[in-house]
Amino acid sequence: MHAIVETGGKQFRVAPGDVVRVPKLAGEPGSEIALGKVLAVFTDGGEASILSGASTAVDAARVNATITAHDRGEKVLVFKFKRKKQYKRTQGHRQDYTEVRIRDIVA
Repeated sequence: MHAIVETGGKQFRVAPGDVVRVPKLAGEPGSEIALGKVLAVFTDGGEASILSGASTAVDAARVNATITAHDRGEKVLVFKFKRKKQYKRTQGHRQDYTEVRIRDIVA
């Protein structure tokens, strides 16, 4: 069984036991949370058992997870350049993320 979950403005495909990096969430490592909005839940056969808006059961579906760590991603360099004008700017960015382990999917 796996599910499609939306959290932090992004969608993730999760299954029990998966470790996923999601945009930063509030909470301490080791605490248990319920991930954002569940869009779809799929059975082991591959067919969608619950689709968003198709059933009221999608509102009752939950994905329970445990926060394992908070960290920052790899550095991304942003370089601005205008030719013939001697204009160059370099800026770095590291995105915060939370690593969560999916415990179970309750449909």
